[in-house]
Amino acid sequence: MLVGKRQGGRRGARTGVTAAVAALLAAGCAAGPGPDDDGRGPAPVPSRATAAATETAAATASPLAVKIDNAPAARPQTGLEAADVVYVEPVEGGLSRLLALYATRLPETVGPVRSARASDLELLRQFDRPTLAFSGAQRKLLPDIDRAPLRAEQPDGAADAFVRDSARPAPHNLYLRPGRLLSSAPGATALTTGFQYGAGPAGGRTEPAHTVRYPAARFTFTWSAERAGWLLSMDGTPAVTPGGKRLAPATVVVQYVKVRSSKLHDSRGNHSPYVETVGAGRAQVLRDGRAHAATWRRGAATDGTAFTAADGSPLRFAAGQVWVVFAQAG
Repeated sequence: MLVGKRQGGRRGARTGVTAAVAALLAAGCAAGPGPDDDGRGPAPVPSRATAAATETAAATASPLAVKIDNAPAARPQTGLEAADVVYVEPVEGGLSRLLALYATRLPETVGPVRSARASDLELLRQFDRPTLAFSGAQRKLLPDIDRAPLRAEQPDGAADAFVRDSARPAPHNLYLRPGRLLSSAPGATALTTGFQYGAGPAGGRTEPAHTVRYPAARFTFTWSAERAGWLLSMDGTPAVTPGGKRLAPATVVVQYVKVRSSKLHDSRGNHSPYVETVGAGRAQVLRDGRAHAATWRRGAATDGTAFTAADGSPLRFAAGQVWVVFAQAG
């Protein structure tokens, strides 16, 4: 469990799978590419999955970011409960996708893994050369991924790190074994998010439950004093681990951002939303059964994001997992 304060931005300086799932993935899966959500499959990206790169990533305290499928057919996802931070992002067709960050624990398996988006590159600039695990992307985006200051890993170049579950339909069946990319968890210092942790702010309002809606997705967080967290439901269905335990982040941030259409689109012609995470705006921070109005600010892509309470003081999060839901600013 995380406590205290983490430094903001790159300028400052959990084990989660059931034995049944692990056995299934080990015995019933095969590595290799499969159809991506765009129908084009993961295109080649030069791999950096060498022993030297692995040691360098650990030495520089760089987190692992995994792009995770959030279509109903992909649930329950594996390894989400071990993430330190989970970002919820809008994608084509009004749906959503997750970007999970791992620093304090590396679960045995994470997934299903899906394709990257342009917004991920800006969001990940706050970290020192993070590892991004994904499966495919728009072909026009691939050169930008290769030029970005991160370690890009997908099945084409790191086949031993990815496995497919033959019992699940493609493309919702690709999983990552994080231990094949990082030798160990880099530690909390790698999470240069700008988030601060500690005692909760005064004020706020009692919030038994809070719902965030996308055009074709819905997230409801219901406070549980017993779990000291917000029980998550997605599209009206409880979100659980493969073993059936409810996901319950300690803090939920609804961050209102500008979401615009990018020039990229899927095979159906749906343009990819671009989430602007540099700038400033309003937010709602849910912790300890209460909702707090806040403002957020991220001055540059290399900075973390600061959240400020109504009285101007830093708005501290509860120790434990954080979910950040990006919502369109109104």
